[in-house]
Amino acid sequence: MKHHKVRTYKSAERLDRADQLAWKIASVAADPVRIEDEVAEMIGNRIIDNAAVAAASIARHPVVTARAQAVAHPKQAGATIFGLPSSQRYSPEWAAWANGVAVRELDFHDTFLAADYSHPGDNIPPVLAVAQHCGSSGEDLVRALAAAYEIQVGLVKGICLHEHKIDHIAHLGPSAAAGIGALLGLPTETIYQAVQQALHVTTTTRQSRKGEISSWKAYAPAFAGKMAIEAVDRVMRGEGAPSPAYEGEDGLIAWLLGGPKAEYTVPLPQKGELKRAILDTYTKEHSAEYQSQALIDLARRMGPDIGNLAGIESIVIHTSHHTHYVIGTGANDPQKMDPKASRETLDHSIMYIFAVALEDGGWHHEKSYAPERAARPETIALWRKISTVEDPEWTRRYHSHDPRQKAFGGRVVVTLKGGSTISDEIAVADAHPLGARPFKRPDYVRKFRTLAEGVIAAPEQDRFIAAVERLPTLRPGELSELNFAVEPSRLGAAPQRGIFDWQPDTRASVRRAAAS
Repeated sequence: MKHHKVRTYKSAERLDRADQLAWKIASVAADPVRIEDEVAEMIGNRIIDNAAVAAASIARHPVVTARAQAVAHPKQAGATIFGLPSSQRYSPEWAAWANGVAVRELDFHDTFLAADYSHPGDNIPPVLAVAQHCGSSGEDLVRALAAAYEIQVGLVKGICLHEHKIDHIAHLGPSAAAGIGALLGLPTETIYQAVQQALHVTTTTRQSRKGEISSWKAYAPAFAGKMAIEAVDRVMRGEGAPSPAYEGEDGLIAWLLGGPKAEYTVPLPQKGELKRAILDTYTKEHSAEYQSQALIDLARRMGPDIGNLAGIESIVIHTSHHTHYVIGTGANDPQKMDPKASRETLDHSIMYIFAVALEDGGWHHEKSYAPERAARPETIALWRKISTVEDPEWTRRYHSHDPRQKAFGGRVVVTLKGGSTISDEIAVADAHPLGARPFKRPDYVRKFRTLAEGVIAAPEQDRFIAAVERLPTLRPGELSELNFAVEPSRLGAAPQRGIFDWQPDTRASVRRAAAS
């Protein structure tokens, strides 16, 4: 692994392409190293994981809306859309859009946390859509996703975005573009330009994850994937990009990140080095922000020791800077304590999550967020007794480069009304590679079947799993098997009409819908 120093350069200074981060990213993507069996296995696991959470969200409003937009763009070659028959094909950027929203809507798939944070599985929808459209093989797809994960993990390790209130999709656009470049075997020059274009158009603010969090949280990664496909398409046609996008005098680092004097270090494989970064990432057992995964496990462990929850005076969660300020009381978001808050907001409230996990002894991707669940008087009372504080030791462990030290949990101190205390701590979630029950292929399959129950017919589930088992040997044209179809009644109510549905005879109905 080579550690690349990245900083701003004045326009008068000469910075050769080979010394630019985007070129180094492109060089990694273009390097056709062999893919190890355990990496290919994990890629299959994450394809299953994505399909699982997409099945669970298939009828949710944001997913229905994104799918409605996508089906307005049929394409003869094209790509598949979750929930629809594989014989129906759509323009790849729109298929990636629909599938990306379905994958992210429940915030329930894989994660990687370092200097910044990410869901590397967000790379799969755009890369897979292009692979289906272009008739790529399973081997091509595995190689491409290994590259996309490698770039995503390297950027997340090296460059902190959230410190400067930039949303983490700014790392996703470049990694997806690099993955698509690897898929198609494009030259380094082409990938280099596409990476820069994708970075330029996917740098947005963190307001999508702050305050009153809306459905855009699910759309943002799908937007990055869609932009990455369009960027690669433009560059393949001979167009260029703002350059150098990272190091330029008016570029990302100079004005949106640390400033002209800032320096970052991004680790990337050297030429010929194997791409193994996906093995450093981890999925979720619970449908909630990743920093809450270990604390949900801790809550269900502590519950029996606490006994009667009505006897609790206060609960203090001692945790990392990130957990405290993003999903804890350090965020100073009143919405995080509001029983009428959106699902997306409750997903980012460790106070709510810990209270419900204590009461229920676990977590459910739908029931735990139901409005009637959040409105229970006893839950509200417990919820408002919970606070977080930053503990420097947990912050240090959160940022540690040693996987044995790296931690995403915390220490919980429960003070009872009589003055006695009960405390316990957890470093990583049970499903984490170093946790009590690390996820393996059977766990991913079980998660898929659990979330697909009542949504995807059993024979269709079996067919999909069998296709993933054959992933590295799927022939060109067979990647459409990495899709699932459901009965139309499972797809949710038709959304209001929009621009893509516009016909002269629908003008009045569209206006009526907008007015209502």
